[in-house]
Amino acid sequence: MAIEIVEVTELRGRAWVIDGDTIDIAGTRIRLAGIDAPEMDHPHGRKAKWALVNLCRGHEIRAVLDGDFSYERSVATCYLPDGRDLSAEMVRAGMAVDRPRFSRGKYAGLEPEGIRRKLWRCDARQKGRMPPRLPD
Repeated sequence: MAIEIVEVTELRGRAWVIDGDTIDIAGTRIRLAGIDAPEMDHPHGRKAKWALVNLCRGHEIRAVLDGDFSYERSVATCYLPDGRDLSAEMVRAGMAVDRPRFSRGKYAGLEPEGIRRKLWRCDARQKGRMPPRLPD
């Protein structure tokens, strides 16, 4: 009997959301391709996670694996049943930013104006690198 080894290039299933740019489908950790969302200890981290939870809730997610790995996670472009790209939806919602090094700018035009500054300032303030905003 011959054993055939098949490369998995696509996964489908319910997603367990880990954070704003990471899901788990059937035990496989998946990094959403081309974007970066705030970490859970960031002021917007929980908001980003819940935005992704709300997008995935009740849906089978299709993950097209690209063969890359990031911090022990498979990198994939993930789609909702209606064909919407989860990365694009997270960027459009202002819960993640485009990572041009990995996306070639695919999502840059979807970023709400000022979102990078907003996320950076929040993170800097939390880590004590920027004074809190003083009242006018």
